[in-house]
Amino acid sequence: MSSFAVALTGLNSCVEAVPNSSNINKVENQKAPIVISTWDNKEANAAAWQVIEKGGRALDAVEQGARVAEANPKDQSVGYGGRPDRDGNVTLDACIMDEDGNAGCVCFLQRIMHPVSVARKVMENTPHVILAGAGALKFALEVGFKKENLLTDDSKKEWEKWRKTADYKPMINIENHDTIGMLALDAAGNISGACTTSGLAFKMQGRVGDSPIIGAGLYIDNEVGGATATGMGEAVLKSLGSFLVVELMRQGLSPDEACKEAVMRIVRKQKFKDLQVGYIAINKDGEQGAFAIQPGFVYTSSKKGDSLLEKAPSYL
Repeated sequence: MSSFAVALTGLNSCVEAVPNSSNINKVENQKAPIVISTWDNKEANAAAWQVIEKGGRALDAVEQGARVAEANPKDQSVGYGGRPDRDGNVTLDACIMDEDGNAGCVCFLQRIMHPVSVARKVMENTPHVILAGAGALKFALEVGFKKENLLTDDSKKEWEKWRKTADYKPMINIENHDTIGMLALDAAGNISGACTTSGLAFKMQGRVGDSPIIGAGLYIDNEVGGATATGMGEAVLKSLGSFLVVELMRQGLSPDEACKEAVMRIVRKQKFKDLQVGYIAINKDGEQGAFAIQPGFVYTSSKKGDSLLEKAPSYL
């Protein structure tokens, strides 16, 4: 994934790949704070960490981190510059969840740069959890967001090239079906999470994946921990994967073990060989974990001002 340069203060990022081991993700004697996100999202983690290191709330941290990815035109799987649906429209999905179990989501939102912030407004300003389509856009405009053109020249060219064959086949670990999911544990010991995406490239109009659905793309239980997903949303939706990861941690599994079992539920019940799903998770003790179906899934972990690119274990 391409990096997006942002002005950073108070963060010394050091990125290196680490070996593929189910035990490497344990955080020794580190209960707080921590920020983790799917894929190579160092700049997003840096923005989140700036909130955390000042004693800020995990909810604010994950929103700020997700906004970095949403505003990056080079990240063609999220927000501005996201690859469009098969009709040429950039449609966005996002959700956010706080330490008290409050949640907000938007689906099939168009022409708004920061769907994660609209999702937070849904959570805080309405009696609802999900707003979709034209209703989500109407609400966003009413609370002060502005319409913008989100289709960049690069994404438009890819869409025009795709239309010549209209061959629809998502590719493993290629950003035509990826997401940024972010989890944070703040200095007060509270956990929040956010998830935002432009969804499958060249999808059918109206398609919604797992990313904006609480329990699928994201789930937080402040008594236990949090989890978020990336990859083929349909597979995650069918297994309510993020909720499953958290419930498995409640039963005593480590984040690594819980992510692995959630992946195995897909492996045992779905056709999995041509798709990727990856989970990341943190628990209240500050342990982190990840697991994926296919090799190649990485995630970014930040603690004590340093960021590492972690290589997730995989089934295949």
